[in-house]
Order: sequence, then C-alpha cells, then structure tokens
Amino acid sequence: MLIITVLGIILVVLGLWGMLTQKNIIKIIIGFSIMDTGTHLLIVSIGYIKDRTAPIMDKAVGNASQVIDPVPSALVLTAIVIGLAVTALMLTYAIKLFEIRKSLDINDFKELKW
Repeated sequence: MLIITVLGIILVVLGLWGMLTQKNIIKIIIGFSIMDTGTHLLIVSIGYIKDRTAPIMDKAVGNASQVIDPVPSALVLTAIVIGLAVTALMLTYAIKLFEIRKSLDINDFKELKW
C-alpha cells in the first residue's frame, strides 16, 4: 500500500501544481481532476489494513475483526460522485465562458480581479 500512498501524494501535488500554474481554464480543470483522483487514492490507502478482507459479512468471514473498515471506501465512492459533478459543472462554466468571451485564458477575465 506504500506505492498507492506515494502515488496518491504525487497526484495531489501534480494536480495542485497544474491548478496553480496553468492559465488555460481547461488545464486548470484537468489539474483539479488529477488532484481529486490522488485524494481518492490516499483515502483508500489509509483505510486499508493488511491481511483483512472486504467488509462483506457471510459464512467465509468469522468475525468483524477480520474485515477492513468500510467507511473510507464509502467516503471514496461518495467523493467520486461529487468530484464528477463538480468537474461537469466547471466544464459547463468553461463552455459558457468560451461562448461569451471566445477565450479560455484566465488573464482575459478581469472583472473580479483586485
């Protein structure tokens, strides 16, 4: 699980770097999506316990101490759905901004800058 944890950290840092350094709105949205995926990997890797099984209680599993905690997995599933919805909303805004301004460069939008 160390590999997945390291990969999650790399994806979070790479996504954050992409969000902060890019000027194109689509590239910023891609950076957000990469960071979101890294966060999911981190949550799953934190919730994993070695030599335990999936949290499905049946005849094969004797007691509850042999299963992993299902809460991190449930949180990741919820976060995936929320991340997809937020990404779709950001892409919709990007399309509307392009239709109005014919540009996706954030330097062309000066209305809310200080």
